[in-house]
Amino acid sequence: MNKTAAPHPRSRVQATSHPIGWPRLKRRARAALGALAGAWALSGALAQTPAPQPLPVQQVAPGTWLAQGEAALGSPANRNFISNAAFVVTPEGVVVIDALGSPALADGLLAAIARITPLPVRYVIVTHYHADHIYGLQRFKAAGARIVAGTQGREYLASDTARLRLQASREELAPWIDEATQLVPADRWLDGPTVIELGGERLRVQPVGPAHTPEDLVVLHERTGVLFTGDLVFQGRIPFVGQADSSSWIRSLDQLLALEPRLLVPGHGAISSQPAADLRLTRDYLVHLRQAMGEAAANLEPFEDAYARTDWSRFESLPLFQAANRINAYNTYLLMEREGMGR
Repeated sequence: MNKTAAPHPRSRVQATSHPIGWPRLKRRARAALGALAGAWALSGALAQTPAPQPLPVQQVAPGTWLAQGEAALGSPANRNFISNAAFVVTPEGVVVIDALGSPALADGLLAAIARITPLPVRYVIVTHYHADHIYGLQRFKAAGARIVAGTQGREYLASDTARLRLQASREELAPWIDEATQLVPADRWLDGPTVIELGGERLRVQPVGPAHTPEDLVVLHERTGVLFTGDLVFQGRIPFVGQADSSSWIRSLDQLLALEPRLLVPGHGAISSQPAADLRLTRDYLVHLRQAMGEAAANLEPFEDAYARTDWSRFESLPLFQAANRINAYNTYLLMEREGMGR
């Protein structure tokens, strides 16, 4: 029997080719145990993370549902839930119109859809590539949906504007928009009218830009007569005009009036059972902006003077008038200046 005493653990450590010393070994062991404990805790926390809460949705027509955003500016408090999304359930799957303003909201919309049908989301139609309508796209893409959008959206996705908007949103809308939030391109870019047919339901998708954006699409559900307009219509509130081509926007609204839809789902606000009236409200507001600011620009009147003398009484009681009207007027003033110089 070999009675030689076993080496002391210290000698084993010292015999290795990379001696680290007993105190350092204990520190490393404690660190490893701490990391392991942290991983266990994290896995436990993830296991206990509740499933996404379904967004509140309302049925607006047979098989058609609306998730209505708040009439507010995007903020961490509302998770950027300031725009609408809708979906149509067919026997072969679901078509979603717009993806909402954060991945968490998209999770809530997917959960709401799952309460109504076990069928998958087959398509997401993007009415336009503004942040409050697209930051949820990555969740639908991960769920296997095919994304459809207007072809001019590719230019926006490649622009500094899109990159800087996302960067600002990560700061202003954290934690709902973060480094994991990505811009998602379409799987199919449309440059003309098309029909998406699924489970016997037909949705006519019509490019109508440039208007609110260059890539604007509207969607008409043929069976129910529901028209989804994106941000061409802000029901019962002031639209954000931004850098839009308001002249083309007005012409696009005229096209939508000619469709005579039965119901209208706007990009913001409640469903409209009087589509013609709401289409005309947005149209009349844009016409008023162009007339007032165009006259001022043509007469070389300073913007401040023109804004002060303009009669806003028809629109000033509408939601977000104080937040949007002045910048809308200023951008229109600059647009009319440019149009005047081009004559």
